[in-house]
Amino acid sequence: MVVDSSHQLLAGGSVGWLDITPVTLELAPLLLGGFQQLLDGLTVGLVYVLLAAGLSVIFGVMHVINFAHGELFALGAFFAVSVMAATGSIFGGGMAFIAALVVAPIIVGIIGVGMERYAVQPLYGRNPLYHILLTFGFVIVINDLIYLFWGTGTRPPISRPDLISGHVTIAGANFSVYPFFIIIVGSAIALAVWALLEHTRFGLIIRAGAQDRQMVKNLGIGIDRYYSLVFGLGAALAAIAGIILSGRTGVNPDMGMSIIIPAFIIVVLGGLGSFKGAAVGGLLVGILQESILVPYFPAIESMVLFLLMIGILLVRPRGLFGTEFEEGGGDLLTGTRGGLLEDGTRLKLGVAMVGLLALAPLGAGWLYSTYYVTLLVRMLIWGLFALALDFVMGYTGLVSLGHALFWGLGAYVAAIVLINVTGSAFVAVAVALLVGAIIAWIVGYLSIRVHGVYFAMITLAFAELYYDMLYHLDGWVGREITGGSEGLFGFSTYYGIGGVGIELSDVGIFVGPISVAGTELFFYIVLAALVITFLVTRRMLQSPFGSVLMAIRENEERARFLGYNPTVYKRRAFVVSGTFATLAGSLYVLNSGAVFPDAAEWLKSGEVIVMVLLGGMGTLYGPIIGAFAFYGLEELFMDYTERWRLVLGITFILFVIFLPRGLVSLPEKLTPYLTNRGGPKPGTDAPADLQRGDGD
Repeated sequence: MVVDSSHQLLAGGSVGWLDITPVTLELAPLLLGGFQQLLDGLTVGLVYVLLAAGLSVIFGVMHVINFAHGELFALGAFFAVSVMAATGSIFGGGMAFIAALVVAPIIVGIIGVGMERYAVQPLYGRNPLYHILLTFGFVIVINDLIYLFWGTGTRPPISRPDLISGHVTIAGANFSVYPFFIIIVGSAIALAVWALLEHTRFGLIIRAGAQDRQMVKNLGIGIDRYYSLVFGLGAALAAIAGIILSGRTGVNPDMGMSIIIPAFIIVVLGGLGSFKGAAVGGLLVGILQESILVPYFPAIESMVLFLLMIGILLVRPRGLFGTEFEEGGGDLLTGTRGGLLEDGTRLKLGVAMVGLLALAPLGAGWLYSTYYVTLLVRMLIWGLFALALDFVMGYTGLVSLGHALFWGLGAYVAAIVLINVTGSAFVAVAVALLVGAIIAWIVGYLSIRVHGVYFAMITLAFAELYYDMLYHLDGWVGREITGGSEGLFGFSTYYGIGGVGIELSDVGIFVGPISVAGTELFFYIVLAALVITFLVTRRMLQSPFGSVLMAIRENEERARFLGYNPTVYKRRAFVVSGTFATLAGSLYVLNSGAVFPDAAEWLKSGEVIVMVLLGGMGTLYGPIIGAFAFYGLEELFMDYTERWRLVLGITFILFVIFLPRGLVSLPEKLTPYLTNRGGPKPGTDAPADLQRGDGD
């Protein structure tokens, strides 16, 4: 930050807009510093405006929350790098920048049109939460494509024309020209988009389609084409934001991951679907962040923004300028219809699977590598985590984007107890469960006040708040608690209480070639935890409590008319789900012996949702199958490519579009073809989730 202009100011008189007096001589550095901070805030704010405007326009017209918007932002920056590399030798650096600023957004816009046309459009009419799931799949795909084509390295800021690379002198102080360029170009583009939406026939049709899509169709207007163009426009705006910011901060493959959360904060603050809200919210957040929080309160910068997001969602979910969002579309599609087996047969099959799993460690070391036991432990722990999420998502319709909070909470609380209180695994897990239940009640009490996408957003905000706290808590309290970015590790564990117990590494059972010790013994602990959790949740769902939960999922208003308070039942379900997710997190840290902040990052929440949907939500056993499928596919693809998440992401997208009820619905899908009956029978779409056998 350049503020030194003393050689001119000390000369007295007047410099530009600043009248020089002894007082102003003292205040001048502060005024210039404040101007620089305001300039930084406006610069970042305009980038946020472009990014959030695209996100908000897409939501306002199509009610699609595009989680992949951040990746389109990053994709724009990387396409700009390629365009400049291709044209730099022909046109020179200056014109290459202009070419990149034009060509890259067009390419990303075309990609956005393709995404809407072939992936998003088939989901219209479904619950809006499927759009979140679908676009999360695109996050995985696009991020891995970036790594595949452009590598893993961070690149310096892209070259800019000389005209916007220099400095300008204001009141004797030098300021970079580029922020002024961002402010002018960003403002012009934002005004142009606003004019397009408000004062053209294109905008009129878009606004009419957002109000009543069918009515516009009845008028003979191909509204689907307009929807595709709007999605492409939003993608292009994200790309422009990525390009102009990369001229200031550089380009890296994870820049989309880090920008998407602030973008959500802005659209929540301004109001989902409001262009004006995106503009005001972007500028407010940019100025707040760069002019106040970063210079004066850097340790609480992110925390303030997440608290702001939570506060807005609690007090005014529609934001400053948004309108009340009526959630339409269908219900969440559970996998309970896919079963072709009788309850008794299904139970026997489940017992047989548990029996087979129990035999798995016995062959480790002589039939196959012990690595497979380690892999199975990971699958079982994530299966428990996915089951916990399914309890609240599949049976009450609450899609939590912040369940990584409870996974990370279980891991950190258990580790903190093991390091600072006792090495007893039993005590560590018990304390973690207690803390997890309390936090789940608090988060549930606040979050369940809002519905649908707002609930998804507020749980995401709570999880990000916790994730940020893991980095800064030690600095706030002045002692090591979470270990900051270094995490916690190096603790020992025994299974007992009061210093009496055993360490798994000291116990071994050896019969011929069979060796059961260490990880193999822990395998049985995790398997027992999963089976017990499954039986407990199954019993809950077969009780009147479970019947009410499923009634709420099917029709909340009818459940209310019958005298049940949906809020109370949802909160209880959320506490149960959060507690079991905490158990999964504490088992994870007992197995790994270490925990780092990434245990609570938002991608963990996305991954567990992938598992639930992959297996089939609303079944309890489906998410466990999903966890096994997730890590099974990972193992399979990793043998062929480092970019296995790309294949996994594509698989997930195909599941969301073509098999939304998950793997457990495959028998129902395949049976008509195998028996040559031609297809599903009419009427099979009737809800079957409350029928006998549900939850097995």
